[in-house]
Amino acid sequence: MFTQIIKIDKYNTDITVKKAGEIIRAGGLVIFPTETVYGIGANALNENSASKIYNAKGRPSDNPLIVHISDEKDIYTLGVNIDNRIEKIISAFWPGPLTLILNKSSNVPYRTTGGLDTVAVRMPSNIIANKIIKESGVPIAAPSANISGRPSITSEEFIKEEFEGKVDMIILDNNSSIGIESTVIDTTGDNIIILRPGFVTKSDIERVINEEVYIDTNLKDNTTKPKSPGMKYKHYSPNCEVYIVDGDNKIEKIYDLIKKDNLSNKKSVVIAKEEYQSLFNNFISLGKDDVTVAKNIFKVLRQLDKENFDKAYFINMSDTELEFSIMDRMKKASGYKII
Repeated sequence: MFTQIIKIDKYNTDITVKKAGEIIRAGGLVIFPTETVYGIGANALNENSASKIYNAKGRPSDNPLIVHISDEKDIYTLGVNIDNRIEKIISAFWPGPLTLILNKSSNVPYRTTGGLDTVAVRMPSNIIANKIIKESGVPIAAPSANISGRPSITSEEFIKEEFEGKVDMIILDNNSSIGIESTVIDTTGDNIIILRPGFVTKSDIERVINEEVYIDTNLKDNTTKPKSPGMKYKHYSPNCEVYIVDGDNKIEKIYDLIKKDNLSNKKSVVIAKEEYQSLFNNFISLGKDDVTVAKNIFKVLRQLDKENFDKAYFINMSDTELEFSIMDRMKKASGYKII
């Protein structure tokens, strides 16, 4: 398959958006930027188009796709039983990095929802993404643009190598402004439940609806179909072995681990907040604060493989709710290897 690759700018935006909309309407695949991660998009209401996403990513068939819309009113064609509580959440956080799990309408095919009677919907704030959805005239199913199990992509430098020849069009637009994927909340029960933590936090939502919000990111067993991406299957994993290091003696422990790696001819590195940089020779900074870490985390995970590291030691972070979301990604990237 020939893949048209366009670096978007102020001169080619309109023609690029128009072409992307045409491809989506015709049943093709377009990779485009969002404020969270790059997405691989297709017509959410067309089963064949949705199937192309699963095939291009190598994605398990029961892992649901998130449907993206450009107008709040479009949610009423995709979901049912949308109450005042949901409308308050939409008013507060859309457009933005928050996904709602709703009971699906008959308009949404089961191929898009991974066989579930629920549908995941969000309205991105990224201007390019929003324009493409509007131009296509259909809601766009768009999971993260990465091969299933690999780290999500927030930087344009990694898109081409993974998807050229697998999609019809790739639109490049620098780095994502937020980085980690959207917060996913289940609104179908009596309580609001966070299934995937993200940039919008538990406290943020509680302030809007004035009731307690719960967190449940784990499935009861492997036979259960996940309502949200990121709950069941291997995610975010580089080829490099990643370890989370925690505890009062974590710095001394990392020194010892690196010493052993050197003796074994293993190339290792520490990844952490910038405050630790002076303590280590091989170090990749994730940034000074949790917002910057969220923006950089997937790019750094991919950098580990690009620079051929064998092992990476991530210093645990747990001071803020956003750091809780970051740790959700890092636990999965490490395969829950915690020292």
